[in-house]
Amino acid sequence: MLKKTALLDAIAGTNRGLLASEQQKQAILAAIATLEDLNPTPRPVENANLLEGNWRLLYTTSKALLNLDRVPVYKLGQIYQCIRVETTSVYNIAEIYGLPYLEGLVSVAAKFEPVSERRVQVKFQRSIVGLQRLIGYTSPGDFIQQIEAGKKFTALDVPIKSDTQQGWLDITYIDNDLRIGRGNEGSVFVLSKT
Repeated sequence: MLKKTALLDAIAGTNRGLLASEQQKQAILAAIATLEDLNPTPRPVENANLLEGNWRLLYTTSKALLNLDRVPVYKLGQIYQCIRVETTSVYNIAEIYGLPYLEGLVSVAAKFEPVSERRVQVKFQRSIVGLQRLIGYTSPGDFIQQIEAGKKFTALDVPIKSDTQQGWLDITYIDNDLRIGRGNEGSVFVLSKT
């Protein structure tokens, strides 16, 4: 699909939005809106087989995520959003790189609840921040299995009061390998299935 290729081309070289100029941001948002109009999945929340899986962030306007790159000596690595439909769980995982052996990980576990055919309410439940080596992090899938098994990590591993930490996400486009979402804080997310 040409519109999808146009979006991916516009995103290329922006380092998930960190390096995007104002002109690039406008072009990307226009390409996103065009693709959203062509969404092949009118009821994305009900399409579990498309939602399920590990998604890698390609682009975002989320200041909270992009600011992770502003920590001195560290650089933002891959960011994943992993959805487990059966348990209505979502895991946001950001890999942080810097000094050798001190690679970090910032992760938030949440539950989601469908509230319409394209919107989910998200309630954050647990935050895990620490060094990849101490956590034993090797991949998003392995990490999530450990979380779901109830493992307590050698890290800053704290519950989050979900009554104060919640939001929503509209899934505005989804196909077999690309997902676009818009969050309650006005942020846009473009992800590819890994």
